[in-house]
Amino acid sequence: MEDLFPLLSRRKDGPWLAHRLDADTAGCLLIALRKQALIDAQSCFAEGRARKTYWAIVHGRPDADRGTIDAPLRRITDAANGWRMTVDRPDHPDSQPALTDWRLLGSTDTLSWLELHPRTGRTHQIRAHCAHLGCPLLGDPRYGGEGRVLHLLSRALHLPLTPPVEATATPPPAMAATFHLCGWTP
Repeated sequence: MEDLFPLLSRRKDGPWLAHRLDADTAGCLLIALRKQALIDAQSCFAEGRARKTYWAIVHGRPDADRGTIDAPLRRITDAANGWRMTVDRPDHPDSQPALTDWRLLGSTDTLSWLELHPRTGRTHQIRAHCAHLGCPLLGDPRYGGEGRVLHLLSRALHLPLTPPVEATATPPPAMAATFHLCGWTP
């Protein structure tokens, strides 16, 4: 299905992608079959009314069991690594506000399972915020995490439409064993 995403985003008569996920993020992706559904869904995302829940496996353990990361993000580029988002000063002209609520759901000696709720929708927000927390995502070398598979799951979506739109995803096989080690039971 991933091969069809570029085609979906260019079609004039639907279906359409109502939002985006980072390329290696697994989980819920909303596809609209009708134009009005697309408009309604996109307005939920644009106005911050969509409730997004992510699960991540990160290296280490945060100092607290829950918190809010209030750290503006800015895109930077360098010849060695290409582009990435970095936490920056709020007064920098290119930085954008970024807020992520999080809580610890489980852990091992070296890994933690976090539930994250981004209140803003910046590119790589969760990846950059987890690195800023000192707990980079497993499988995210761009932001300091070792491993081969990015362990970031778009777990659930809630759009307050009439009727409400709800979606939930379970971890794919490549991630499920690691979530299980941290306490997840299907």
